[in-house]
Amino acid sequence: MSDSIRAESRGIRFFALAGLIVAVHLAGLVVLLTTEYGPFAITLSVLAWVFVNCLLLVVLQRPVICAALALALIVILIALSHFKFGILQLTLTFLDFLIIDRDTFSFLLSVFPRLQMQLMMAGLVAVPLLWALWRFDPFRVRRRLALMGVAATTALIAVMSVASPEQAWEPFQGVNHISNLARSGVVAVSRLASTGWIEADPPANGPLSLARDAHAAGLPALPSGEVCEATAKRPHIIMLLDESSFDVTSAPGIKVPAGYADYFKSIDGKQRTMIAESTGGPTWYTEYNVLTGLSARSFGDLKFYITRITAGRVTRGLPQALQRCGYKTVSLYPTYGDFLSARAFQKGIGVDQFIDMAEMGVNEDMQPDQFYYDQALKAFAREQPKQSPVFMFVYLTANHFPWHDVYRPDLTPAGWTPPGNTAEVDEYIRRQAMTANDYREFTERLKRDYPDESFLVLRFGDHQPAISQKLLEPGIDRATLAKRLMATDPRYYSTYYAIDGINYQPRNLSSALETLDAAYIPLVLQEAAGLPLDPSFAEQKSIMLRCKGTFYACKKGAEARRFNRLLIDAGMIKGL
Repeated sequence: MSDSIRAESRGIRFFALAGLIVAVHLAGLVVLLTTEYGPFAITLSVLAWVFVNCLLLVVLQRPVICAALALALIVILIALSHFKFGILQLTLTFLDFLIIDRDTFSFLLSVFPRLQMQLMMAGLVAVPLLWALWRFDPFRVRRRLALMGVAATTALIAVMSVASPEQAWEPFQGVNHISNLARSGVVAVSRLASTGWIEADPPANGPLSLARDAHAAGLPALPSGEVCEATAKRPHIIMLLDESSFDVTSAPGIKVPAGYADYFKSIDGKQRTMIAESTGGPTWYTEYNVLTGLSARSFGDLKFYITRITAGRVTRGLPQALQRCGYKTVSLYPTYGDFLSARAFQKGIGVDQFIDMAEMGVNEDMQPDQFYYDQALKAFAREQPKQSPVFMFVYLTANHFPWHDVYRPDLTPAGWTPPGNTAEVDEYIRRQAMTANDYREFTERLKRDYPDESFLVLRFGDHQPAISQKLLEPGIDRATLAKRLMATDPRYYSTYYAIDGINYQPRNLSSALETLDAAYIPLVLQEAAGLPLDPSFAEQKSIMLRCKGTFYACKKGAEARRFNRLLIDAGMIKGL
């Protein structure tokens, strides 16, 4: 072959690969322009695209393969963000990678059982293609130039993120996947650098490992607690998470059936309010509150990942306290246990038996309440011969969004008539009527089947439904609503909690205040069951009395920070 032919061949390859680089970058730009909205988001996403390319160039130096890898990465990230939004109503964030764990992959494979094979097939196609690009790429970029690109884009992304901080509602919109991911990285790094994972008072004289060390250093320590006699006769305890439930008459102009409010009343006839730490979701904030007795707000912007962060690191909680008094602890979880590391989190705080959706034999998490009550009765029947008191945490899901469709019309209570609100609100109230009806049947079965056993039941709404945000203040503009939510306006965070007894009269309801933060629910349960408080809950009761039922908000977070420090020093919070 003549030199001219070789030169021509090299020229063709050169321009073909140069055209390929341009095509890949244009494809990346098209992907970003079709998923990002607004000049700010588009600019930030383009900077993120340049950052990824430069970072890959630092390692590989070959622009063709780096552009191809960057495009594949961007497409995968957007697909994952869409998947996450479909389940959690939240787009992908930096923390998804910072705290990635085995449960995350296990949950993905549970939802998409064919994913493993699809990934293997994609790898078989991608690896030879990438090798070919590597082999024939004639271009090289100096590492110094690539490092300058990484530094410049990092600085610009940081400046833009600080100048225009991410608003709390933005990740819940389902758009701007790459720009939100980039901006969340700045938020997460800033948070971790300033306060760490959890807000807590600093130790006075360096790290302290035990409460007695804190006492020796002159710091307040946990008080001593009464010994709990594990062989004493105790009531069985059932805690019911009533999905998205609150007294909808707190919104103006809402029509409800006669006797609607009776469901929210306790055995003493009082109607009580619980202040949740989320509104419209997510449930796991309240799950964390009522199981640990702690505040998700102590984790600031990281709280969305509260159960993943604290799995195996927070051991203090209601199940552990009940184990001390001889209880067997059971949790009936409505979805896969790997979801947000729920199984690992609950096992870490003392749940003996964690039963998830797969173990219940269903493949959908939204089941009628009677299904979960049946599961609870089966679990109790298995535990009851052991002669130990049982604590059971049961999730109810029938009132989960959306409410624009009629869910299981065959379960509508007899005589139900829509009260005359919008179709969405009437459907919400209909499902509440279903819940009340199923709860009544459940308690009747307990009375009939176990006449010699006593039960303490505490039920609560985990958060208000998303529709409450357009009901509580009709006509409110979006900006004002966002301010209300950011300021944790109690109108949007108030649900209910109610205490019932079956063959049992609650021993002590002095802690069951008319309005109470969700973190105090474990305290209320233990006193209603007549159980002596362990040192940590005895200290928390004194906080509750001082703060009149508020926890995190009391003294602008000072009480929660002090309490977190006590638990860290006592070894009940580790590695945070």
